[in-house]
Amino acid sequence: MGSRFGVLRRAIAGTCVMAVALGVAGAVAQAVHSQLGLGGVGRQALAAVICLAVAVASIVLLRTRVDRLPLADLGFGGGARACALGAAVTAGCAALVLGAGSWAGWLTWGEVEPAKLVRFLVVNAVIACALEAFPEELVFRGYVFTSLDGVWRRWTAFLATVVLFTVAGGASSVVYAGVGTLLGEEVPAPGFAPAGEDPLAYAVLYPVFGAVLLIARITTGSLWTSVALHLTYLSVVRITIDGTARDAGWSADPATPDALLLVPVFLLLSGAVFLAVGRVRGRRVGWRDRTPGPVTAGRR
Repeated sequence: MGSRFGVLRRAIAGTCVMAVALGVAGAVAQAVHSQLGLGGVGRQALAAVICLAVAVASIVLLRTRVDRLPLADLGFGGGARACALGAAVTAGCAALVLGAGSWAGWLTWGEVEPAKLVRFLVVNAVIACALEAFPEELVFRGYVFTSLDGVWRRWTAFLATVVLFTVAGGASSVVYAGVGTLLGEEVPAPGFAPAGEDPLAYAVLYPVFGAVLLIARITTGSLWTSVALHLTYLSVVRITIDGTARDAGWSADPATPDALLLVPVFLLLSGAVFLAVGRVRGRRVGWRDRTPGPVTAGRR
């Protein structure tokens, strides 16, 4: 059987994988941009490919060669149906909450530019899936949570996974700074939140985001649900709250600082819906449970 500290080492190793993948991808893409002038979508695509390759290869190696456990146990069931559920619940809750915020006068909407919006959504979906949604779900809601859940009680595994997910951004900034410096780039100082993120907002939003992603993963039994939730969340925020900055073809401008609270609210509503879905399907969260199976059978 794997020990409590043994699975914690696995979870920390998984977190380091994501930090390295994000940090290396960002630093290399920045260096290529500086040396060759690659920018815009090309730079984002390069970072996404590097991040995806590093994260997936590392998790496959850890799971199959180090832990000697099957990849299938990380939650790859459900497929298209799980993806559709994750996207539909998240988009529906976002529409409901943002719509209520607009009715209350908290948001003002710009003009829609259909061609630009469609182009942005397609490009963003491909890059965001490769750079963030799939690798982060594979690492945290897949490898990290599954490792912890096999030995620790679920509430402990849940909280530990949320904490590790939250600190991964800061850890990636350390990797980014180190690799970028080695490549001769001027890089920002490492911080708790990734560059460009407000630390206070990050400290509030990311634990909520990580918790809702885990609820979706647990109540549906599928990693694809959380991948779809993650990608839908990014798409919604980037064409609304961040729409102007990203030139997305549509945007929502906050009329009051309180409008930013609409984002964690629609995430929390999504989590509540997934809890209800799980109850209907007979998949209770089981906070005091441990997941039986081969997760504890690998090396310590």
